[in-house]
Formats: sequence, structure tokens, C-alpha cells
Amino acid sequence: DSSRASEKPFKVLATETLSEKALDADVYNAVATEKVDGTCCYVTNYKGQPYLWARLDRKPNKQADKRFKKFLHSKENAKEFHWNTEEDFKPVPECWIPAKEIEKQNGKPVPDENGHIPGWVPVEKNSKQYCWHSSVVSYEFGIALVLRHHPDDPGVLEISAVPLSELLEQTLELIGTNINGNPYGLGSKKYPLHFLTPHGAFQVRNLPTLKHNDLLSWFEGCREGQIEGIVWHCGDGCLIKVHRHHLGLCWPLPDTYMNSKPVIINMNLDKYDCAFDHQSLFNKFSKIDKQKFDRLKDITLDI
Repeated sequence: DSSRASEKPFKVLATETLSEKALDADVYNAVATEKVDGTCCYVTNYKGQPYLWARLDRKPNKQADKRFKKFLHSKENAKEFHWNTEEDFKPVPECWIPAKEIEKQNGKPVPDENGHIPGWVPVEKNSKQYCWHSSVVSYEFGIALVLRHHPDDPGVLEISAVPLSELLEQTLELIGTNINGNPYGLGSKKYPLHFLTPHGAFQVRNLPTLKHNDLLSWFEGCREGQIEGIVWHCGDGCLIKVHRHHLGLCWPLPDTYMNSKPVIINMNLDKYDCAFDHQSLFNKFSKIDKQKFDRLKDITLDI
């Protein structure tokens, strides 16, 4: 769940039983992947070319939020809260688009259980607000800085420049030095380091059974369990998530599974025959191209 715990009037904890939603989506046959801790992004076209978009939820204005909180705290058995999508929400930039998967009624997006309408805004090249997002893309050359498994060796990670056109209509996680408290220990304040990782990129091997106690001991006791959570990608497109916090476990951890694998830099920027800006991440990574590091947190860009 992408919402911040502080906005919720209650604590979410996993129960002993699987939800109807999970059973209906056939979670037993779903693909389990690592939930990566960053900020959600999306790649789709803008101004006639593939662009990176940042997550921006439409949130209720003060009056509507007050009404909604009152409704949440009330003991009424009212079926649902009634929103006026025209008047109840703060304005968003003109280029804002709602997320694809949200429910619609009469062609209008329906707010989620937190009262937000998830959506996206394009990340402009020199955006101050989204400067860490813009550091991982080059619109001039149509590429993005991506972390995923090495294609020939799943035990090794690879950081490479990937054409944005290959990422079209995908959601990804931006992780790094200045995102969400940097749980993976990437880069440094002086030499910040960020990259994108496609959702579902890291499949969970050695998965426990879907029993509360088995999940709990897996998260607590094995190397693969040193992750933020699991996302099950179900056949019908449904996503089922469990976060360590749902099991009463802490996150972040001093030694994450993400940092247990070696990583290779594989930029292949020669084909672009271009001079990247001296300060750009692409330029810095091209200087350490083909190098191998024992783990992600060992990569330094003090070049």
C-alpha cells in the first residue's frame, strides 16, 4: 500500500486468514516478487515521446478531508462515502492523468480507501520538484538508468541504460540516496545515486507457504526474507501485497537482500556517440562502465 501510515486512523496488520480478494485472484498461482522501497513512477508518452511520470495523488481539500475522517471514525454502518469529484479535491497540474487501474463511475475516477485519486505528472528535464526523477532519464537520447537482474546470470544485478521506449506502459520504482530515507544505503549526500527498477523485476525464490507463521519466520529468518515485502502478481492483473509492518516486523533493515548480490555496470553508451553533461549520472556511470561491485552500496560516484 503506497499511502503513509501517519495518514491512517488505524494500524494495518495481517490476519491469520487469506482475504477473499486474494483467493478470488488465485494468489496461490501468482508470481511472487520483491516489494522495492522507493517512489512509484510510470513511463508513457508525452509531447510525442516516451516520458517518465511521477506519482501524484489528487487529495481532498480541507473541508472534504474533515468529512471523510469523520465518516471513517463514525460507527455508522454506511456502505460508502459520497465524493463530489468536481469540488472535493485540491487542484492538480493540467498535464495530470489518473492512474489506469483506478475504478471509474460515470467516467469519473473514484477515490481509493484513503480518499486519494492516484495519478501521474510528467517529469520535465530540469524539474526542481522532481530532480531525482529527472536524474535517471535523458530525453535527448531517450534512455533511463535501470537496475534489474543480469540477463545471463540471475544471481547478479545489472545497472544499464535502457531505451525509454522499451519501458512504455510499465510502472517502476525510483530508489536511491534521496528517496524514502535510502533504505538500501545507495550513494552519499555528496554523490547521490538513483535508478529505476521495474515492478516485478525481482522474483522471490524459496517462498514460504501462505500461512501467517511461515511468512513471519521467512521474513525473520532467511536471507531472501530481508526485503520490504512481497507483491503477488495474479493472473487477472490483481496485485496482493504484504509489508513487513503488516506482520509487526521492522523496516528498514541494516542488511537488505538487495545488498547481498554483486552488481555489474553495463552502460553501452558508445552507440549514442554523445557527450553527456559532466554532472549527469549517465556520464558518471560511463566512467565506471564494465566494473563489478560486491554490492549496490559499494558503488561510489566520486569521479
